Formats: sequence, structure tokens, C-alpha cells
Amino acid sequence: MSPAYLGMSKSQEMFVSTESADDSHEDAVPLHRADNALLKKLGYKSEFKREFSLLETVSFSLAILAVSCGITTGYGYPLLAGGHFAMVWGWTIPCMFVLCVAASMAELASAMPTSAGLYYFAAKMASEEHSALASWITGWSNITGQVTLVCAIDYTGAEFITTGIAMVTDGTIVLGPGPTFGILLAIFFIQAILCSAGTRVLARMTVVIMLIIMGTTIAAIVSLLVCSRGNGVTPKDAFTKFENNTGWKNNIWAFIMAFTSPMWSLTGYDSAAHIAEETAGAARAAPIAIMAGVIGTEVLGLIFYIAASFATTSVPDIMQTKLALPMGQVFLNTLGKKGALALWWSLAFLQFLCGCSQVVDASRVVFAFSRDNALPGSRWWKQISPRTRTPVNAVWFVLLLSALCGLLSFSAAAFNSLASASVIGIDLTYVYPTLMRITSGKDKLVPGPFNLGRWSRPCGAVAVAWTAFMLVMLLFPSTQPATAQTINYAFVIIFAVFLFASLSWIFSARHWFTGPVPNIDGPKRSESSSYEEKQDTTEQYTGE
Repeated sequence: MSPAYLGMSKSQEMFVSTESADDSHEDAVPLHRADNALLKKLGYKSEFKREFSLLETVSFSLAILAVSCGITTGYGYPLLAGGHFAMVWGWTIPCMFVLCVAASMAELASAMPTSAGLYYFAAKMASEEHSALASWITGWSNITGQVTLVCAIDYTGAEFITTGIAMVTDGTIVLGPGPTFGILLAIFFIQAILCSAGTRVLARMTVVIMLIIMGTTIAAIVSLLVCSRGNGVTPKDAFTKFENNTGWKNNIWAFIMAFTSPMWSLTGYDSAAHIAEETAGAARAAPIAIMAGVIGTEVLGLIFYIAASFATTSVPDIMQTKLALPMGQVFLNTLGKKGALALWWSLAFLQFLCGCSQVVDASRVVFAFSRDNALPGSRWWKQISPRTRTPVNAVWFVLLLSALCGLLSFSAAAFNSLASASVIGIDLTYVYPTLMRITSGKDKLVPGPFNLGRWSRPCGAVAVAWTAFMLVMLLFPSTQPATAQTINYAFVIIFAVFLFASLSWIFSARHWFTGPVPNIDGPKRSESSSYEEKQDTTEQYTGE
């Protein structure tokens, strides 16, 4: 029996036993019926099985962030942007601001636990006049970020494999873009099959991923610290030695380029919101998962980077490696070939599983946006498989789009820009609902079990300012002088999507898209009555 159910009061039990009688597939579980009643107040009927527990929801959040893989793949950014100093402080400083963004997201997810997530939040926090436009912009930005992030994660997974092959063969076999793209397609196909499984399978898989994350992270930290003793750099150098290899003349700006690593690693922590309709006690579990995922990743990531800084005996030497991922060279130098390969292949497997989690996340966003008829072909992408009770069509659609994005991998500059575009696309969806929350929506939010109280507006203001700054930073090339091979094309990718979304809005969508569309029986509620009803539900749900 769920701990959340054990803590329910008599009045809550009476409430959940009289609401949502039509939710027959969960009638035997009072907590689920309360979740479905709350979802109904938000305008949607329950179509999923609620088989993600609190532990599994937290695990899902950690699986998307996958700290050991994030540090391993993002290590090249601080290596260029300041060396040892950037590894430690280029991670620590952004983490403090990201916490504010995560807290703002957690507050919204607790108040409105629906798979629609960020574009739903934007619609409800915006003024009535701009609600549909806010939802449209946020939704398309989220779709862009989610799909490109799937491609970026899985392509990095392919690079894990090619780097591992190069390590095994002592550099005699170095696979180029063609074979790497072939590996990427194979990864997509396997993930499409796995991610089409039922919710129970996916929920259990996230716990396995969390255990692998913890195991690989602890193994990497301990092995790097222990094996570098006597051979690593001094503590002073590990924390303070600054080496600018970016080509940017301003050292402060060069150091800021290192922020790309935590922004890459700490992307997608809103994932718990997107599986809210598959989660038991979603109003509590989703915000807890968001905060636990971010804090856990930040703490473990800092320790990992400190260990990597001690083990990086020569920044220039590591930069000369022929391996696709420079961290592989650090492992080889510190752990020897056998130890490095054992850890490396574990990380490669974890990266594949991280990609699976991101596919699930992205498919739920596609499903939710299609449920509101906002995507071309929505009637296919919003279908729920009667066998698995999951949006199988949306899973395959996400991976098809990701495969098309993968064609950019034949140009290193274009693909690196795709990774930046994924972070920009998702961060844009963080900033817009938060901005609406502290402006036009400051008096509209009915708080859920997790709320910031009087800290909501200052925390939101910091989140908006920080995200806006990082959105600008991520458009710059990481090195100078900029050439056709090193320039950042992220702006082109983002602009192309926004041009399409804007023209679609001007010439078509503004005439028919009204934002989140209730799919329950009965007349459409006005926004005010919807919020009043939701307040009643929330009070019953939380026992207030």
C-alpha cells in the first residue's frame, strides 16, 4: 500500500471514494482516483496506468540527468574554458542558479500535474488574451528541445561506442561520421522497441538506471581519486589553476563558456512533470523528483569534477587526444586500459538507458501536445496503445524526427549546434511559464503540496534572469576565431523552428488553436471556475 495513501485523512478517503467513478481501471486504488480527480479538474481524462511510484519517479528524473554520463560527455567544455578552475567553479556557480529554475518548475508541476507540462503551465499563467499564443510558443519550443535532446544524447551514446572501440584497439580503429551514424540508427531502433513497453516495465527500468548511475558515478570518483594519488595535480592546482584555451581574449567570458557543461547535464529535469499522469500521488511525487534529481546531480557532479580535476595531469595533453570524448583519455591515463574500459563500457550502457528515458519523456510531450491537436498528424500521435496503455505512435514519431536530426552529425559544427539548440529549446520552455507566473499569473496559481510561498516571485525572478543570460551565452561559439567548422549554428536551428511556428500561428493556428483543450465529457469550464474547482480538489488532496 502506498505511503501517501497511508497518510490520507478520513475526509480524503471519502473524497476519493466519491470522485471519478468513471476511472474504472483504477477504482481499486483510492490514491489513484484522487490523482485522476485532480487531473479531471485540469481538463483531462486519465488514459495511463499510474504505475510510477515516488521512488520510480525520482529515479526517472535522475535517469534523464544521468550525472556520470553528463560529466563524461561535457568534460570537454571546462577543459577548454579554464582547465582545472573551470571544472570546479564552472560547475558550482551555475548550479546555484539552476536550483531556482528547478524550484519554480517544481511549484508549477505540483499545482498542475499533467503530462502537458510546460506549455500547459504557460497557458494557465498567461493572460486570457495571450493564453493560446503562450501555449503555442512554449509547446513548439519544448518539442524542439525534446527531440533534439534525444538525438544529442543518443549520438553521444554512439560516440561512447566509437571511443570504446578506439580505446580497445589502441587508436588503430577510429570510426568516422558514417559508421557513427549507423550506430545511432541502431540505437534508435532498439530504443523504439523498449520504449513502446507498458508503464510498469518503464517504471521498473528507471530504478535499474538509477542504480547504474550511482554505481558508475561512485566508481569513477573513487577510482580517479585513488589512482591519481601521487600522480595527480596538487589541491591548489585542482581548484585554482586557470588555463584559457578557447581563443577568447577575455578570461571571464572564456570561463563563462564552461557553464555549457552544467547546462547540458542539468537539462530535462522537468521530465517528472511529463509522466505525472502515470505517477501515483503526482502532485507530491513530481516536485520531489524534480528537486531530488537536480540536487543529487549537482552534488555528485561537483564531486566527479573535483576527482577529474585531480586526475587531469596536463590539460594540453588531454586536448590532443584523438578520442571523440576526452574523458576517455583521462580514464586511460589514470586507470590503465583494463580499468578504463570496464568503466567506459558501463557508462556507454548507461548513456543508452539515459536515451531511453529521454525518449519516454519526449514521447509524452508529443502525446500531450497532440492531445490538444497542435501537431500535424495529431490524431495518430495522441493514440494510446490498448495493449501497453502508452503512446507507442508518439515514441516512434520522436525517434523518426531524431533520426532526421542525426543527419546533421556529418557536420561536426552543425551537430554541436544541435546539442546547444536542445538546451536552448528546453530552457526557453522553463523561462516562459516562470515569467508568466511572476507577472500576469502572480495571483492565478492555486498552490499544490509543494509551493515556495513568499519566495516564489524572487526565486522566479532569479530563474528568469539566469535562463535569459544562458540562452544568449549558448548562441556563442565556444572557441575563437570562429570558422565554418567551429561556428555555433544553434540560432539557425532555433530560428527555423520559430519561423515555422510563427508562420503557422499567423496563417492558421490563431484561428483554431485555443490552448489546452479539455477532453472530458461536459461543457468546457471557464478558467476561473476551473481554478476554483481545482482549489477544492487540492485542499482535499493535501488535507488542508
